[in-house]
Amino acid sequence: MTRLLRDTLEEWAGEARVPHDLADRALGVRRPARTPRGRVRPWALAAGALALAAGVTVALVVPGTGGEDRGATVRPATGLTLPERPSPAPTDIRTYTEGRPPRTLIAAGNVAVSAYWTTTTEKASANLQRLRRTWWLYDPRNDGYEKTDWAWVDVAPGLQTAAAISGGLLGRQIVIVDMATRRNTSVIGLEHDAGSLVWSPDGTKLLVTTYSDYPDVWKGSPDSPDWHTVGGGHRTGYYLIDVTTGEKEYHELPELADMLNEPAGSGPGNGNNRQDLGWSLDGSLIWAPTDTRPDRLFYTLDGKRHDPPADRYIPHAGTTALSPNGKLVIGPRQSGLPTEITDARSGKVAGRQKVLQLLAWADDDNVVALGCARECDDEFDAGLVLVSVDGTRTTQLAATGKSEGEGSWRWVLTPR
Repeated sequence: MTRLLRDTLEEWAGEARVPHDLADRALGVRRPARTPRGRVRPWALAAGALALAAGVTVALVVPGTGGEDRGATVRPATGLTLPERPSPAPTDIRTYTEGRPPRTLIAAGNVAVSAYWTTTTEKASANLQRLRRTWWLYDPRNDGYEKTDWAWVDVAPGLQTAAAISGGLLGRQIVIVDMATRRNTSVIGLEHDAGSLVWSPDGTKLLVTTYSDYPDVWKGSPDSPDWHTVGGGHRTGYYLIDVTTGEKEYHELPELADMLNEPAGSGPGNGNNRQDLGWSLDGSLIWAPTDTRPDRLFYTLDGKRHDPPADRYIPHAGTTALSPNGKLVIGPRQSGLPTEITDARSGKVAGRQKVLQLLAWADDDNVVALGCARECDDEFDAGLVLVSVDGTRTTQLAATGKSEGEGSWRWVLTPR
């Protein structure tokens, strides 16, 4: 038994090493929108039985953010005790306007930029190109952002715990990270290739979307008229993982079909290759994005179609449109000058804002938004701002700049 255990652990340790050249990760549009031509708009392991029987803890070193030891303890059945969210949560305004991407924390009221990604383009073949992400994760030890080598990152509410996909363009390991110590506290092995993940609203579960092939591939140049995404049929399903218990479930849920060439009203669809899943606001349902109307379809946790809940969402996002006190709602015009905020009961306009897009409520009176540079003469020259409901007060949160090219970055907004 002792020799069997030793040989088995040595075999697992050999399999667990991840190459150091997996630095740049997959770029995709998490909640994509389509143009009329169908283009995306530019914008553990099995250590359980033997290890537990022998009273052994198996430690894996999984490359993540570099630096000190990243030892990760595999907990096949017991799960994790997650840190509690700060109470009360901080609500101060934190800005970084000296350059792009940001070097120190950006936050306003209820939300903070917990992570962000930058992008690179590479040849996938003679005729195809693909986009990659490089992820940066908030580091509370120095109040900055630390570069990672993960394929995908999301941060749980409270900014205490992060989850990441470890692998190449897709991955079969989920890493749970203590953000305060930067240690990988657990590794969860998967049987299907994961392309994205997102924490549940209560910060205890993960929704992991799986793909049969890397979805963010296109033909031609994004600036050319013949540019279009390639392939289809990549989404295969999803995992539900309870991080507190270590339990996981896999369900099949193929992608939605492209309705671009179908008769109007023939049904909801999505022509984008990346079709990442999201949580309902209370975590009782999941949803799949569409590029038709409605902008999402809801499912039970085991994958059965479900009627939409009464919740109000910001279009093409998993964020609530309702203010914290329930009195105001973002929209119906949430993108494009000017945006609007309306009374939740009467529907009357409560305020208009000279910004490009409303992103998330900071508090009852202010919204984190995408604000334009100068006099809004270039819709692709923008930056994060905090804007009041009536549109009279604007605070620059991040430096403005072009949405593509050098210095461009994409943010992840997380409840504090």
